[in-house]
Amino acid sequence: MQVKNKFILALLSAILLSLSWPERGLTPLVFIAWVPLLLLEAYSSQNKEQKKFRLFGWAYFAILVWNALTTWWVCNASFGGGLFAIFCNALFMTGVFYAFHLVKKKKGHVVGYAALIIFWVAFEYLHLNWELSWPWLTLGNVFATKPQWIQWYELTGVLGGTVWVLLVNILITRIFLASADKLKRNIMYATIAIIFPVLISILRYYTYKEEENPVNVIATQPNIDPYGEKFSGMSNVDQLIQVLRLANLELYDSSDVILAPETAIANSIWEDEIELYPEIKLIRNYLQANPGATIIIGASTNLAYLNGQKPSATARKFKDQDGYYDSYNTALLFENGKPAQIFHKSKLVPGVEKMPYPKIFGFLEKLSIDMGGTAGSLGIQDEPTVFTTKNRMIVAPVICYESIYGGYLAKYIRKGAQWIAIITNDGWWGDTPGYRQHFNYARLQAVSLRRSIGRSANTGISGFINQRGDAFQQTPYWKDAVVRQAINKNDKLTFFAQHGDYPGLIASILVLPVIVITFFGKRKNQ
Repeated sequence: MQVKNKFILALLSAILLSLSWPERGLTPLVFIAWVPLLLLEAYSSQNKEQKKFRLFGWAYFAILVWNALTTWWVCNASFGGGLFAIFCNALFMTGVFYAFHLVKKKKGHVVGYAALIIFWVAFEYLHLNWELSWPWLTLGNVFATKPQWIQWYELTGVLGGTVWVLLVNILITRIFLASADKLKRNIMYATIAIIFPVLISILRYYTYKEEENPVNVIATQPNIDPYGEKFSGMSNVDQLIQVLRLANLELYDSSDVILAPETAIANSIWEDEIELYPEIKLIRNYLQANPGATIIIGASTNLAYLNGQKPSATARKFKDQDGYYDSYNTALLFENGKPAQIFHKSKLVPGVEKMPYPKIFGFLEKLSIDMGGTAGSLGIQDEPTVFTTKNRMIVAPVICYESIYGGYLAKYIRKGAQWIAIITNDGWWGDTPGYRQHFNYARLQAVSLRRSIGRSANTGISGFINQRGDAFQQTPYWKDAVVRQAINKNDKLTFFAQHGDYPGLIASILVLPVIVITFFGKRKNQ
């Protein structure tokens, strides 16, 4: 095969993957997006004169271009850090693809293609759980704007979507490679693999009924520039006044829940002195005037370690006295007459809120991607906790990046969360696909967990998502706004909520047997 043709195949896969991604609206292309690269791999497997690692280069080119075309907006926050994320993520993915190629060369296409699915799902599972976590391009996320197609995510979560994408691409690839007597059969298999899950999903979509169990939620969008006023130009009180002014425009019922975005209280406050701050006194006065209301708000907070307490790995030393403290990206719940409830963000943005593997990557701190509130290594709480209101309503407080981790969100649901409150600040990326993708990814979690979502974003998109994944009242970007919606609570657990990212766990367990079979078993020809 000529270099020109290899280039075309690799580039075609990259373009098709990029065009299929939310929010471009060409989702069906994902079912053929891997086919050119798989055909290139098939040629490499059959051509014994092919130089070693040449396929690795073409695969890396294709996957790198896909990563760049789909997540280029990360560079708006930090050009160097964004490039590092794109190049490294593509390298990890290419390693997985090349591992599949090695298995297929040794064991034939049946074991080889099974290995592709197993390796890729295991990699995505790892990518959801290790310190270099960047699961933005998890293949199952591609259906974020098509909830009608993936109602069965309530069984599998997004990793089930990854299996679907890869399986269909493999079956279509086999159509191109099949002999004449197997052509019709392969076409039939590919057609069934596409249509059957969609039909099942559409049936579930139109028959799923939410139980009437409403809570009124107000989502505020104060639209304070994160690069200007938010962390240096406006006081906490001034920013809070903007939030409460917006809330008043929609506060019709004293039992409303008011959502304010991530780091709405931007300049750090000490948790052990929280009630002494003027911004907290302002919240208390507001709740005295509206005693039935509940406020969930984001804040930057600090917490000092008491004498005898062992500091965490992220603890910072006081400059002018003995002792240590941790800084947190925090969600707070306030009700009239009740102490504040506190949740510390658990899933931190690598390179911004936490330096992954600091002994290895510490030198890259100057390239960190400025995508969140307080930069540097923040503290975390090991397990997510829910907020419980005085009327026994249970809500999951989810901060920004955490909302793309379905298995993590399932932990809230197992702890009784009846709906999900997402607070975020997506203004770092500018008017790019980034903030729109982030909103739509939450629709996948609504389906997987069957939980309604209220979302407050500093600069947008704020809005609401029902238990089928339908979005409502999406606010415009970079404008102050406020929206109000009655959303339904739910107490039932989906299969996915009960078991989390089990497809990834199963795939991870199967990786070792595949390796053993490949390198210690009998070789099988194509």
